[in-house]
Amino acid sequence: MSDEAPERAQPEDGSQALPEQHPVKRTPARRSIMETVWTVVIALALALLIRQFVVESFVVQGVSMLPNLQNGEHLLVNKFIYDLHPPRIGNVIVFLPPPAAHTNQDFIKRVIAVPGDTVAVRHGQVYVNGRLQPHPYLPSSYLGGPAFPQETVPPGYVFVLGDNRKVSDDSRYFGFVPIRNIRGQAEFAWWPPQVVGSIS
Repeated sequence: MSDEAPERAQPEDGSQALPEQHPVKRTPARRSIMETVWTVVIALALALLIRQFVVESFVVQGVSMLPNLQNGEHLLVNKFIYDLHPPRIGNVIVFLPPPAAHTNQDFIKRVIAVPGDTVAVRHGQVYVNGRLQPHPYLPSSYLGGPAFPQETVPPGYVFVLGDNRKVSDDSRYFGFVPIRNIRGQAEFAWWPPQVVGSIS
């Protein structure tokens, strides 16, 4: 048996041959860990983007939206819809109330009047632009609460009421809500199971 080292191919130009390269191979376990880490990072990034700009979950606290929304319901709130169009009468919105509410807690109420509308509440009935407003979503037993003298909703604001008019802390107390304070429109109830469905 020959003791000579095995021959290596020499470049034709006579230059020194480079040593053979031995690439490092990733083991299946290492590759799996890296893929898992990247998957988690991407999922977290997407979740943060969705929560910041698209949709967020809110929990109803209190009884001011009875009988349509129950205390403890979990809702999905569309956060970009008012980038597409302004708030509309009947929309259920989540918002930061104006300073007169003396709280930094988000509220959930229904839009009753929009910029340019005149609005008044008399004897538990709501009048927008001089017309009595129907409330098919609200039994008469939930009407009531304080009156509100006729005013015109200024540009950039909305007038809101809770569905449970007798106990709701709303625009009758703290005035018009700046549209810029609106977090989004409540569109879907997802918990508990018996209330799952769209919000109207």
